[in-house]
Amino acid sequence: MNHAEMMTKIERGNGFIAALDQSGGSTPKALKGYGIEEGAWSNDEEMFGLIHQMRSRIISSPSFGSGKVLGAILFERTMDGTIDGKPVPQVLIEKGVVPFIKIDKGLEDEANGVQMMKPMPTLIDLLTRAKALGVFGTKERSVINLANPEGVTAVVEQQFDVARQVLSQGLVPIIEPEVNIKSAERGAADRLLLDAILHELESIPAGQRVMLKLSIPAEANLFRPLVEHPKVLRVVALSGGFSRAEACRELAKNPGMIASFSRALLSDLRHSMSDDEFDRSLGTAIDEIYEASTQKVPA
Repeated sequence: MNHAEMMTKIERGNGFIAALDQSGGSTPKALKGYGIEEGAWSNDEEMFGLIHQMRSRIISSPSFGSGKVLGAILFERTMDGTIDGKPVPQVLIEKGVVPFIKIDKGLEDEANGVQMMKPMPTLIDLLTRAKALGVFGTKERSVINLANPEGVTAVVEQQFDVARQVLSQGLVPIIEPEVNIKSAERGAADRLLLDAILHELESIPAGQRVMLKLSIPAEANLFRPLVEHPKVLRVVALSGGFSRAEACRELAKNPGMIASFSRALLSDLRHSMSDDEFDRSLGTAIDEIYEASTQKVPA
């Protein structure tokens, strides 16, 4: 797939985007969920080696290449790694899966009810390397905990500042201002976020488009104006702590939104499984998430 073919696949394809981008802070939790306890490694290199083995197993699984996975978001170390001697982005492209790269460096402490992204001093270098490896787009995450207008505006402005840098390098950004689904102000935060994104979309140059990765809204179909916006390539949903069943049920109420799940995709996978068991379990998750992304129901 070339860039234009990837663009068409992401815009029009039936399926969802797998999030395989757990980074340093969340890696131990991801490994524990996979059945590998913290004592199984003695340093960061061994830890990252174990998570790379897990991701390689997922990507190599026959069900991952079923055509239901449109794209995959990678951690930087995964992007730089190999599977059977081939760069991971190349392996994905050969499977018909569009590669993305997580570019944020984690979150700042909460202020004004939100957590902004930490500085990204090496962003342009990362984007240059990613593009050379055939990566199509990026993903950057911040978090909204409260319906604080000043905080939400600041988060969205920062997200779009980074997105414009990504666009300038020929990549497509996934903007991810996550609303905490456990927030008592979730519904109000969703509405503030919608208004802030619609305002910032006006700053995207004509002919360019971004993607949005958003928490499933408390009010079904709230984000339809974003789904239909001419400067939005696709709106994808994060699972945000929902179980897979919960996330799929809520996602199915939102026409035009497709999944980009991490924990909800991987929660049933275990290191001890045989290859057949692993593929069946992953295939079940893929089928359920695909259905929620493509078969919508009344709210």
